[in-house]
Amino acid sequence: MIVYLLKRVARALMTVLGVITLVFLLVRLIPGDPVEAILGEDAAPEDRIAMRSALLLDRPLLEQYTGFLGSVADGTLGHSFRSRSTAVSVLIVEVIPPTGYLAFSALLLAWMIAIPLGIFAASRHKTIYDRTTSILAIMGLAIPNIWLGPLLILLFGVTLRWLPLPGDYDDQISSLILPSLTVGTALAASLFRHTRSMMLEVLGRQYILAAKARGLPVVRVWFKHALRNALLPIMTIAAAQLGALLSGTVIAEKIFERPGLGTLFLEAFFARDIPVIQGCVLVVAFIYVFMNLAVDLLYGYIDPRVRLS
Repeated sequence: MIVYLLKRVARALMTVLGVITLVFLLVRLIPGDPVEAILGEDAAPEDRIAMRSALLLDRPLLEQYTGFLGSVADGTLGHSFRSRSTAVSVLIVEVIPPTGYLAFSALLLAWMIAIPLGIFAASRHKTIYDRTTSILAIMGLAIPNIWLGPLLILLFGVTLRWLPLPGDYDDQISSLILPSLTVGTALAASLFRHTRSMMLEVLGRQYILAAKARGLPVVRVWFKHALRNALLPIMTIAAAQLGALLSGTVIAEKIFERPGLGTLFLEAFFARDIPVIQGCVLVVAFIYVFMNLAVDLLYGYIDPRVRLS
């Protein structure tokens, strides 16, 4: 287990280093000049030169890269171009809670919908229930967040007046419902399809048939014998979809006028605030790598065959 753990941690560290390098290079391909975004188009040439020097943008690319690595290592992630006395990590820590609440509630919603429906559809294979839930899952995957969010606002906020409109956060819980539905619908649909597929595969195996032949209760066969084995690949898929979930919060925060990591990223993008853009992307990438590492280790702990392979 220790060798397996060390290999997975080493692979995760290599992935993080690759992500840092890729983010550093790609951010510099974004069109637009940060100095012009700060000073405006009519700034004097000497002011532009002074600002470029102050932001260290006149340094060679390799020197900027090593400086970026140093800021990642010390945890500051650099300093914002717009407020140069403020570390990027401080800005990100301030907006992580609302994004975390939204991502967690969307994930919880997706699991609460997908797992029971996936088990139910698999147990009613090729019936009207199975076909209906499968069609709903396809619709959930096909509807884009950018269309679903305004539709939910129009229905539940404007027409029925059941839930708060964008920008109204007097009730934190009710204001989370529509953004969570917007982000979690596609994830729930995807998890449903995988749960149904894995349950169908497991329910056809010999040990399940043997359990049924011994007269065990159906619910016990589903949850103790089938779901336990089907959950391992579903956990891997759920972790892999975490990146898409965090990306979805960017759109939801914009539609519902919520503060968060996505709003900070978009503001930094339009202001060409390179350190903040880099910091936001890196935080999402770090969470993604960490979740995959955690699932890998859990997978190896539960199933010894994974460690041996």
